[in-house]
Amino acid sequence: MSDFGGMEDLLQDFLVEAGDLLSGVDNKLVDLERAPNDKGLLNDIFRGFHTIKGGAGFLNATELVTLCHLTENLFDKLRNGELEVTPEVMDVILSSTGAVRDMFGYLEQGVQPPAAAGSLIESLRLAIAGGLSPESAVAPARVAQPAPPPAAVAAPEAPTAAAPSADGLDWNALFETVTGSKPATPTVTAPVPVTIEAPPPVVMHQSDEALAHKTPDQVIKAAVGRRATDKPGASGPIGRRDSEKTRDNSIRVDTSRLDQVLNLSGEIGLTKNRLNALRSDILNGRNDTETLHALDLAVSQLDLLVSDLQNAVMKTRMQPIGRLFQKYPRIARDLARNLGKDVELVLAGEETEIDKTMIEDLSDPIIHLIRNAVDHGIEDPQERLANGKPEKSIVRLEARQEGDHIVILVADDGRGMNAERLRAKAVEKGLITDEEANTMDERQSFNLVFLPGFSMASQISDVSGRGVGMDVVRTNIQKLNGSIDIRSSLGKGTTFVISLPLTLAILPVLLVRLGEQPFAVPLSMVREILPIEPAEVQEVGGRATMVVRGEVLPIMPLTTLLGWEPVQTPEYGVLMQSAEQSFILAIDSFAGREDAVIKSLDDFRPKGVAGVTTLSNGQIVLILDMKELLGALGDTRGGGVSRRELLAKLEVPALAA
Repeated sequence: MSDFGGMEDLLQDFLVEAGDLLSGVDNKLVDLERAPNDKGLLNDIFRGFHTIKGGAGFLNATELVTLCHLTENLFDKLRNGELEVTPEVMDVILSSTGAVRDMFGYLEQGVQPPAAAGSLIESLRLAIAGGLSPESAVAPARVAQPAPPPAAVAAPEAPTAAAPSADGLDWNALFETVTGSKPATPTVTAPVPVTIEAPPPVVMHQSDEALAHKTPDQVIKAAVGRRATDKPGASGPIGRRDSEKTRDNSIRVDTSRLDQVLNLSGEIGLTKNRLNALRSDILNGRNDTETLHALDLAVSQLDLLVSDLQNAVMKTRMQPIGRLFQKYPRIARDLARNLGKDVELVLAGEETEIDKTMIEDLSDPIIHLIRNAVDHGIEDPQERLANGKPEKSIVRLEARQEGDHIVILVADDGRGMNAERLRAKAVEKGLITDEEANTMDERQSFNLVFLPGFSMASQISDVSGRGVGMDVVRTNIQKLNGSIDIRSSLGKGTTFVISLPLTLAILPVLLVRLGEQPFAVPLSMVREILPIEPAEVQEVGGRATMVVRGEVLPIMPLTTLLGWEPVQTPEYGVLMQSAEQSFILAIDSFAGREDAVIKSLDDFRPKGVAGVTTLSNGQIVLILDMKELLGALGDTRGGGVSRRELLAKLEVPALAA
């Protein structure tokens, strides 16, 4: 049962707002380490804790109020110049923010959070008093030991003789005289010893010394507020994921955007009334030129208004990507400390807007890329100094809009990637053959890091070596209909470029045809459309291929991917490109480009079909999932059709060409 009966809405509002405030405080703390005398930062952080404390007070979250109040008092002394920001003070503050975030986890379960660890409270009080030293700074959180059982209370011995009272009277003797019986001797029963166990402590953020004993996964969990109990089958508070899903379904919308939607709805209503009036006129036999012209204008206006309304509704789903970026500086800081590196994460383009449904799905891929940059990309301080680089390295996280796509960059100024070493490592692990390695250019070599099981680490550690991180990144980006590319310069650094559609609700597609049957393929994979000339089709390794600007590409008939029998020889080819390979999709004809509104097939989803859409003429078209179709066919490097199979429907003279 919830501890906040009747206050559920208030609790959810508090968690959303306080979570944003705490994320902002985390970022400002990272900045405060670099500028400890910045009064503006100190005031902002003070106000953050003060606001969280006020909201917690409305919810009667006493322990959260206590912790925020002590931290607020510490910042009050720091901003007034009574104390200085020292590494020991920063460790206590970071531990405090970690404990506050963990308390939010209890609130999400609808339960009051337990008290913060006594060591943290004591360290905060010492810091406020100015008596904090490295030895007295908060230590890593320890598992609380049960309190020692209280000593058993011994039963007092029964009195052997009546003791006179303070007024000199022997009340027991008087009782015996009056009643003729002796008073009963009271029996005192010794209480059963009770063992009182201390409540489990809140797992706090670790100090810099403690970070040295933590794995990067543990560091990330501490930074983003996840607990060790947030694992399948683990004990402890449960149900947080359901709570998170509930919160994720909410969205903040600027009222001006809602006003725009309302105004457009009113305009559409007026246009509808005009169309109804024109319809009545036409039904009554008024078919003159003026009426038809008015009808044409009304339909054109309705088309414009519906298009504007669609754009306005889409904008209500757009959120600044800065809300996603704001938690990464703390993660980068903690990971760098854990690895003994000096790294600064620089953010840019935080005001860039992206579909709300994509923000959460981007969280893990970007964490992997930042971790990869800090661990693999950035050199040790000694190596950087030896190469003439500054000891502090810069990791840049940037977002910008380019046309109808969002581009996210994760760049470092580290050692860069060596294409030759990447190919050699892939051959050593058996991921590619020597022949394939010899034909790879630099870009294809960089993309080897996305292969499952690929890792340049010489040994498996808590940080890296298992070869799973980058594969997960690419998979998650592709689920968002996006792509990821790598640009690297040896000795200068590496940049990962993520390209994503503005929204997942509308998908630009190319309509292709097999006979009279249309299909839709994602336009993001299409590079160009070219005719298939029989004279230009060559056979390489038993597969039909074409040479496009010096690149030999296999031809994959759409009929083969769908398992259909070919009716005619394909006349056109669509040059498709994904992160893994490029190929030519052979089709009969194409019908142009469309912005498809995707309708998912929840109850029945055929393999290779991402969804359906409806054309302007009412025809239903399947949107193909090219990756799934290629996966069902097998590795395209070993698949495809022969030249004779591709051109089987042509005349014999054409086959001989």
